[in-house]
Amino acid sequence: MPTPRIPLSVLDLVPRSQGMTPATAIEESVALAREADRLGYRRLWMAEHHGSEAFMSSATSLLLGHVAHATERIRLGSGGVMLPNHSPLMVAEYYGTLATIHGDRFDLGLGRAPGTDPMTAAALSRSTGHLPDFASEVADLQGYLGEPRAGARVRALPGEGTKVPLWMLGSSTGGAQVAAALGLPFSFASHFAPDQLREALSLYRDRFRSNVATAQVDRPTTMAGVNVLVAPTQEEADYLFTTAQLMAIRIRSGQPAPLDPPVESLASVVPTELLPLANAHQSVRMVGTAETVVAQLEKFAATHELDELIVTTYTFDPELRRRSYRMLAEAWGLSGTGSSVDVLADTA
Repeated sequence: MPTPRIPLSVLDLVPRSQGMTPATAIEESVALAREADRLGYRRLWMAEHHGSEAFMSSATSLLLGHVAHATERIRLGSGGVMLPNHSPLMVAEYYGTLATIHGDRFDLGLGRAPGTDPMTAAALSRSTGHLPDFASEVADLQGYLGEPRAGARVRALPGEGTKVPLWMLGSSTGGAQVAAALGLPFSFASHFAPDQLREALSLYRDRFRSNVATAQVDRPTTMAGVNVLVAPTQEEADYLFTTAQLMAIRIRSGQPAPLDPPVESLASVVPTELLPLANAHQSVRMVGTAETVVAQLEKFAATHELDELIVTTYTFDPELRRRSYRMLAEAWGLSGTGSSVDVLADTA
């Protein structure tokens, strides 16, 4: 038998296309979750963003509860909750409530970034996000979700005893340091910040500690994000991917808007000086036919010795996004329950 491929997961930011209402964007993400559940993807994570015209994922816990009612098997989680935006106790209560209602289906990915612009970040009343403060808040959060503590006067109810699994997220070496020190699995945001991928993974593996009270895995456990778009032909995939490139240009140039439709040529709609922004944070991307994308994903995973891949796809037409995930699932060999998605079940 061939060696099973590592698990594939889905990262969803609840994208909204031009002319689409926020309600429709959420409905389309629920439809994607149902499809990912049926296809055998390991997890579906939603990422916290605020004040965005393109992403309707500001209230991740509410969205995940909504998606949980529409799915059966797939693990759901935050990719992530930007912890400095929140009180650790409230995060424990929100995700502890989800686990109380739906059982052991949730992951709690944690990050330090604001997930928004500076003015919106200020309105969120963020804490500092400095590494020592952040690590302390992560430990507090884990404590609230753990077994009842004798004499504890502050408790997450519900939440206490649910032991919702934590993942540390990062786009630099900072998150890797915290993940290693606390013995947590680590997911690197190479889909938008690939520059320090090698350095962060190396640091995480070198400094990983499994003998601390906060440890949740007994060995370094890694995931990385990849931009993916699969279509029947390379030409169609490249054409559809211009939506993601236009999104990147808008983000980097401060021109927020919902997703644009694809174009035949970026140069025909984008000023020359802005064209380099199209690929500024999407160098980790696999775009093409299913065969091509699978080969590229396998090489990427092997090069970085990853335990799991989490892929994100943007298309103007939500049905073509679901088609991409369907084609990838088939080519990767996912087959719902009992597929290669179970290889790392013990890290969930």
